[in-house]
Amino acid sequence: MDELKLAGLSPIGRLTAAMAKSHVANPTRMFLLPYAKTHNALSRQWELLRHLPKRSPGITVSELLARLTGAGYVVSRRTVERDLHDLSLVFPLQCNDGGTPFGWYWKPGVSVELQGITLSEAVSLALVEDAVRPLLPSSMLSVLEPRFEHARQKLKGLGDGTPAARWPDKVASVRPDFNLQAPQIQAEILESLQHALISEQQVQCQYYSAHNDKRSDLTLNPLAIVQRGLVTYLIATAAPYTDIRQFAVHRFQAVEALGSPCQGLESFDLQHYLATDALQFGTPQKIQLKAWVSEFQARLIRETPLSEDMQLLPHEQGFHLSATVTDTWQLRWWVLSLGDAFVVQEPAALRQQLSDALRRAAAAYELDSPVGVNTTC
Repeated sequence: MDELKLAGLSPIGRLTAAMAKSHVANPTRMFLLPYAKTHNALSRQWELLRHLPKRSPGITVSELLARLTGAGYVVSRRTVERDLHDLSLVFPLQCNDGGTPFGWYWKPGVSVELQGITLSEAVSLALVEDAVRPLLPSSMLSVLEPRFEHARQKLKGLGDGTPAARWPDKVASVRPDFNLQAPQIQAEILESLQHALISEQQVQCQYYSAHNDKRSDLTLNPLAIVQRGLVTYLIATAAPYTDIRQFAVHRFQAVEALGSPCQGLESFDLQHYLATDALQFGTPQKIQLKAWVSEFQARLIRETPLSEDMQLLPHEQGFHLSATVTDTWQLRWWVLSLGDAFVVQEPAALRQQLSDALRRAAAAYELDSPVGVNTTC
């Protein structure tokens, strides 16, 4: 294929031509290769081209081999050398052979733009796709959709011959608590809230409070959106009040964007807010927790401490625990879930609340007790 014809080809066309040229001695060989092997070779050579610098002294075969291996390709030094030779027949590549080791680079004055995504990028996109969907407005998500699809297709094509492409099938993130189903969110409501958040405008909404079993008409100042486990929360203030609250997105029944600007953004810092354990539901107040812990539970807690200052000291067939923690609902739910393996001693008010809750729960399990006894803290 002469230079004039090659100049009219797209980069992927040139790469295909390179593969065809490498099989010129046996024209049928390329078409006899399994699809997966051809796809892997194309992807590998495309990755190799992306790593070539634009100037001398270039990059050595050893460095390219290390980068391809690091990106997940199973490849030998001989394969890299053969790829470079084949690609140099159709791409403006140059080898700096003035000394050893030789360095490869693009010829000076050549402008090359290689589109597409790397194997590492494809794996990363596949792993984060589900996590980012609830957090991105549709306008931003629509820009990423082609990248997500490209990543899926790339991993599917490389799966048979490249172990790294199968990485998303070998790792997972699961929730440690009870396996509940995610609540249903109306897509148009989520989009309206995301739009109001990104445009920094107030919203008029109808919201159902499960705690009070009540529907309310509210004017909200959206400050942030946070994904907590299965539930997506809008962090906002409800005018005319300034205290920051959490609103479960699936409980919004109607949302209308207002033209008025959002209030309170200047004084709100999301990372500082999260650091107060606000999403554990309660007050930001710190308490000195003291409790008796069973020997087995102490082994588990020692692996995942409650706080940086937590201490466990042997005490009466178990351990005495002390730790500075935030006084939240989540703390109460967690302690109650441990039953008699974790007995709070201080603060006295917390001990009394948990004791009352456990008594009500025990009474509810008595055969003669009526069904439906209130067991809340």
